[in-house]
Amino acid sequence: MITFKEAYTKVLEHSVDYGVEQLPLKDAVGRVLAIDVSADRDFPPFNRSTKDGIALSYEAIEKGQNSFKIEAVIAAGNPTIELKETTSCVEIMTGAVVPNSTDVVVMYEDINIENGVAKLQKVPVQGQNIHIQGSDKLKGAIVLHKNTLITAAEIGVLSAVGEAQVSVKKLPKITTIATGNELVEVTEKPLANQIRKSNINSLYAALLNEQIIAKCLHLKDSKEDLKRELEIALQTNDVLLLSGGVSKGKFDFLPVVLEELGVEKVFHKVLQKPGKPFWFGVHKATNTVIFSFPGNPASTFANYHIYFKPWLQKSLGLTVANNYVILNEELYNKGSLTLFLRAKISFDNGKLLANRIVENGSGDLTSLANCDGFICVAPKQDVYSKGSLLPFIQTRRLF
Repeated sequence: MITFKEAYTKVLEHSVDYGVEQLPLKDAVGRVLAIDVSADRDFPPFNRSTKDGIALSYEAIEKGQNSFKIEAVIAAGNPTIELKETTSCVEIMTGAVVPNSTDVVVMYEDINIENGVAKLQKVPVQGQNIHIQGSDKLKGAIVLHKNTLITAAEIGVLSAVGEAQVSVKKLPKITTIATGNELVEVTEKPLANQIRKSNINSLYAALLNEQIIAKCLHLKDSKEDLKRELEIALQTNDVLLLSGGVSKGKFDFLPVVLEELGVEKVFHKVLQKPGKPFWFGVHKATNTVIFSFPGNPASTFANYHIYFKPWLQKSLGLTVANNYVILNEELYNKGSLTLFLRAKISFDNGKLLANRIVENGSGDLTSLANCDGFICVAPKQDVYSKGSLLPFIQTRRLF
């Protein structure tokens, strides 16, 4: 049996790059950019007015001029014009091209217009209200770096540089597999000895948050059935996420079946709670990665977030997040296991405070809906005092 840190390190060592694919711009949200993206022209591409008002030459102001005849009106999207007289001005709208013969824009609120003449109400500053060409990015400069998670902001940038097709990291093909004779469909009324499937649906939903649509499979506790179906799954998937069948029970066939199918065990059992029987391995022939979680709901749920999510982040080139919270109570962990305690997060002047949620062991499914994540509590002889900083595995959006 290995420590949590050893298990975590070994999982990340087996990250996989699944290559690149092209997606239409609007389908790229939530995916990871695979290449650097450069500006195809200066940003902004011209001297751009940032206010509605008038554009004029500051030289005239320096000579004491206060009133300016309006020569024309320039709208956004229209070609610009040049002043016929440097003592005149043009009305200009936000987003329009500032004439080269002008170098200051005065907004309407600071002028008074009568009979086609604009009179200044206050002295402007040279260059004000002009977004200078190339001041954001010059043509050829990188505007988005590869390994960036694409959000609405990145979609805007990609649109601005004409990236109608976006190069993104491929996502792994995944099947979630629940094992156990006791499981029935959500639509069924369970007998006294049965339970509805929850782990497989929880994993499916969690993967949706990663833009992955997984296949779902339920296998009975039959060695022959497991071997037959897993052999097919290994050939058709990049990752298998299994729930159940890895403990010491007489019907926990998975470790033996996986070995018989040529899956190389990286480790089995971790000094942690929940999720101690966690099994992890790789099928070298297909390069399929297998995460086999214990069947208790908290074990599956915790191990998905503790191990699979960081593995996926690293595989996609993202920075693996390291979050910390401040304990809002004392905690003890004098045993040999790393504990992952369900916690609720509160905010105090920008600080994340964690309070433990009362739960009823690794089989307690309902408490997972009340927690924001897991506090990682390493073995320690001394007390973890209130105010201690501890690692935190987030399982829901906090803000």
